[in-house]
Amino acid sequence: MEQNTSLQQQLLEAGVHFGHLKKKWNPKMLPYIFAEKKGIHIIDLNKTVEGLQETAAILKQMAKSGKKILFVATKKQAKEIVTECAQKVNMPYVTDRWLGGMLTNFNTVRKSVKKMQSIEKMLNDGSFDNITKKERLQLTRDKDKMEKVLGGIANMARIPAALFLVDIGHEHIALAEAKRLNVTTLGMVDTNCDPTKVDYFIPANDDATKSIAIITQYITAAIAEGLAERQSEKSEEEVSEEVQEKSTRLFEGEEESSDQGGRRGGGRGAAGGPKRRTPGTQRRTPSR
Repeated sequence: MEQNTSLQQQLLEAGVHFGHLKKKWNPKMLPYIFAEKKGIHIIDLNKTVEGLQETAAILKQMAKSGKKILFVATKKQAKEIVTECAQKVNMPYVTDRWLGGMLTNFNTVRKSVKKMQSIEKMLNDGSFDNITKKERLQLTRDKDKMEKVLGGIANMARIPAALFLVDIGHEHIALAEAKRLNVTTLGMVDTNCDPTKVDYFIPANDDATKSIAIITQYITAAIAEGLAERQSEKSEEEVSEEVQEKSTRLFEGEEESSDQGGRRGGGRGAAGGPKRRTPGTQRRTPSR
């Protein structure tokens, strides 16, 4: 309870409770609006805390199971914050602009990413020395342009398990593509948006930099916890496998030594002792 109170206080200080003007509101956000003040809707922070904790728990579980979460925030005030948070937990992100078909036409996007990586490789291994200055300049420009748009998803080898959107109204193309592919969607929802469009949402101010920062940082911390738990479980499994392998080797070694000991003992009794003469047999004398 105390944690919730302190979290509410932090959210209040960050201005998470400020919604849009009353005339711009979406009626589906009514259960999440606390009051109206000077023509501006005030978001209920109790609902914000509930949504934030639920979303964080889901993303933590996804990270723990090794799934990728794509951060999407192309708004000017969210770009730097989301880029920094996504890089901390090594998750893909899109902060410049959303290319149409980034999910639904993923194979083509991957080709562009591979092209960008090949140009970068040429730049590093000195292959650029064999081409003309004009071609080199053109390739460098192409690489910079692609890196700006595709740099955040360069290591995303497959379609992500979930999308975290900072403003679902602004990122409507990304949301539509995710829905088409049945990708889990989570996001910040202001009073001017429809919360039923996403699977899990956080009622919050999606325009203020401080509000975006506190929500994204909380989500990132939850993902980092999930990744840490996954790593600790992996290390525990490795240790248990090593112990099991050592015990198996030791057991096999004991079995081999006992088998060898039995063979040696049997050899002494059968072949090592003097031969007995059978009764009725006489020793032949050599004929002269």
